[in-house]
Amino acid sequence: MEFNPKHLSHLITNGRDRAPARSMLKAIGFDDEDLAKPIIGVAHMWIETMPCNFNHRDLAAKVKEGIRAAGATPMEFNTVSISDGVTMGTEGMKASLVSRDLIADSIELVARGYLFDAVIAIVGCDKTIPGAAMGLIRLDIPGLILYGGSIAPGYLNNKALTVQDVFEAVGQHAAGKINDAQLLEIENVACPGAGACGGQYTANTMAMVMEFIGLAVMGTGSVSATDPTKEKTAFESGKYIVDLLRRGTKPSDILTRKAFENAITGVAATGGSTNAVLHLLAMAREAGIDLTIDDFDTISSRTPLIADLKPGGKYTAVELGKAGGIGLVARRLVEGGYLDGSQMTVSGLTIAQETELADETPGQDVVFSTDNALKPNGGLVILKGNLAPEGSVVKLSGFERKLHRGPARVFEREEDAMNAVTSGAIKSGDVVVIRYEGPKGGPGMREMLGVTAAIVGKGLGEEVALMTDGRFSGATKGLCVGHVAPEADAGGPIAALREGDIVTFDLEKRLLNVELSDEEIQQRLAEWTPPAPRYTTGVFAKYRALVSSASEGAITRPS
Repeated sequence: MEFNPKHLSHLITNGRDRAPARSMLKAIGFDDEDLAKPIIGVAHMWIETMPCNFNHRDLAAKVKEGIRAAGATPMEFNTVSISDGVTMGTEGMKASLVSRDLIADSIELVARGYLFDAVIAIVGCDKTIPGAAMGLIRLDIPGLILYGGSIAPGYLNNKALTVQDVFEAVGQHAAGKINDAQLLEIENVACPGAGACGGQYTANTMAMVMEFIGLAVMGTGSVSATDPTKEKTAFESGKYIVDLLRRGTKPSDILTRKAFENAITGVAATGGSTNAVLHLLAMAREAGIDLTIDDFDTISSRTPLIADLKPGGKYTAVELGKAGGIGLVARRLVEGGYLDGSQMTVSGLTIAQETELADETPGQDVVFSTDNALKPNGGLVILKGNLAPEGSVVKLSGFERKLHRGPARVFEREEDAMNAVTSGAIKSGDVVVIRYEGPKGGPGMREMLGVTAAIVGKGLGEEVALMTDGRFSGATKGLCVGHVAPEADAGGPIAALREGDIVTFDLEKRLLNVELSDEEIQQRLAEWTPPAPRYTTGVFAKYRALVSSASEGAITRPS
């Protein structure tokens, strides 16, 4: 049976009883011809608070042109976005992860309210990408993702800089290695225009995930935000969503277990952000796919690292795009037998067919073959043990230490740990513990890039370890274990830690342990009382009441 492209919107636009609705839509410029066509929602996250999404309105205009050219009617709407980079290290950072589920809610709500036949979502900063995907998964109508693109690197003395360098410069300044003028110079050039953070941090990792999992047209995410061809990419994406609608292809037709495995493989092969663990688990829960935190370790351990990307490597996403882009990474993995090329994508082509369209630049040294990999595995490691019974996440790329044993330096919030680092109170061998920053405890599970970058800037990156029930930025370097679950606020063992307890990170054995007996841990927890909630009203209180463990993707769901 042929799919009806106007399968939902006819309930809004057709018939005698819908005359009032048509009248209101005509008030803003739509006519009878527009309303007779399929209606496609164009979601974006434009906001005047960050560079990451600053080009979204311009891209939306081009997407709408493409939709009209293909014979459908676009209706634009926007939702919210919180910049991790701007809010990092402040109370505002707690809003970041909360925004992911709010973005999903917003897209779902608007699309259900107006009965759109399909939705295309223009995404940028970290949480907008999984948030949009979660919204499309819930709706299960034809939908695709268009990444707004990476920011270009800034340059100082012929060295490419990203926002990661600014965070590390703060630590260098605190250590007296650079002065005020040098810090300002780095600050002024590192972020030269529109686009999401430039390394294989969370935004670029999740943009790659969308192409590997099949929800974005392969190659569209590799076009940077300020590339002159970005507008053409947006126009063509408008045409793609109409084609997708006419085929009637839904997220549930694409998001198989194998598709999720492909996405994890892409993260591992590029040294991607640990946040991908959280977001892919959340997407899997929405899609009803059986995926666990242990799957990330299994897949990463068999996947070679083949892309030399920041923060562990040399290059930015812009340089990856010039080398051949995300499609080239996927081609190498298909050729090596690490990627299931038979999985379908929103373009109507399989992953393998998409990779054939990638254009490799001769002599590029950004993407390697699987036979000549940078490292034998991707470095996403899941640690368990008496401190993390449900698991925790660490990324190996960017450092080589596999074992650390040292005394716990316990902090109840990120700001206190940051003060200790910048004041020189953290010493070689220490284990910095930041707790009550999990999904419930924060609430919102803040990222700790300020602290980790300050540790690196202080010259302690190879001598100090850090663990938290919060998160890390994709730009984080060093031995840093996040997503410790259960979190402290839920009475997890991390709540039992005391200053000076000896903590061991053993990556070879996949263990995160404190040198205490089970009886001692249980005794301490029996004497423990949960702290008073930091928020008792409003969005944070609602989030705290509904959010699940990080080991489940920290999704919100009815109790």
